[in-house]
Amino acid sequence: MPASAPAVPALRAEHLSKRFSRTVAVDDLSLAVPPGEVFGFLGPNGAGKSTTIRLVLGLLRPSGGHVEVFGVPAHDVGRAHRQLAHVPADVALWPALTGRECLDLLAAVGPGTDLAYRAELVERFALDPDRRARTYSTGNRQKVALVAAFATRAPLLVLDEPTSGLDPLMEREFRRCVTEAAARGQTVFLSSHQLAEVEAVCSRVGILRQGRLVEVAGLHELRRLRRSEISVTLARPAAAGAGLTGVDGVADLRWTSPLELTMTLAGPPAPVLRALAGLDVVALDVREPSLEELFLDFYGDDRSTGAEVRA
Repeated sequence: MPASAPAVPALRAEHLSKRFSRTVAVDDLSLAVPPGEVFGFLGPNGAGKSTTIRLVLGLLRPSGGHVEVFGVPAHDVGRAHRQLAHVPADVALWPALTGRECLDLLAAVGPGTDLAYRAELVERFALDPDRRARTYSTGNRQKVALVAAFATRAPLLVLDEPTSGLDPLMEREFRRCVTEAAARGQTVFLSSHQLAEVEAVCSRVGILRQGRLVEVAGLHELRRLRRSEISVTLARPAAAGAGLTGVDGVADLRWTSPLELTMTLAGPPAPVLRALAGLDVVALDVREPSLEELFLDFYGDDRSTGAEVRA
């Protein structure tokens, strides 16, 4: 039997660029997000995240390259938007309508809504749907948009800073909803500066700097690109160096007391573990870098511009 054709990416950008006069907002960005993936899109303010999303939504025309939603050109808004739901960073609702009327209107223009699941989400997000939208706080307007998006049957959810204005309990509900969407086979494209949020729900991340992708990788792969910190406590003092000097991957070896040492490790841990086997170790702590530390590593050194990574 012939091999099955590869799945069409939920989102594909090829050499995507956007310029505003002399400002380059998105610079030769190439990216593919397969169906069913939760993809995190990271970058500081001004990195080009929102411009990229506007290009995906067909709200802007690219200066170069193109972007597709399930194979449909993004500028074909009528067809492309049958495949997606969007939550903006700043939600604007119809002020004279109630929350329920806003939800009904959004359901009527979208690709279909699971009404039973929507009712469940209204309860989970503690939303009062019978208040006028003009009386809603920023967080409540955000809840309306999130409930509408998660209840939709759209195969792609494009979420741009979706938890702004939510309290920690509602942020936890948001993460549960992302997990449930992925379990249903929906693709989630999550643009966020809340790194703990991305770390909790995403399988891969892309890091944007000055309009260019400097990294696209899974979380575990990203961590392997950086050093881990190892702290060791001994039962009795060891000789200086203690067989650790020159071990592959070990750097910044420091004795903080006669019984405690720290080091950084790049690469696999086996060589350093073999070296530590000859010591009387009573405690060993290995700390991997958080996503926030990886993020700061990209933006904390102006010399490290990186090169675009395609995925």
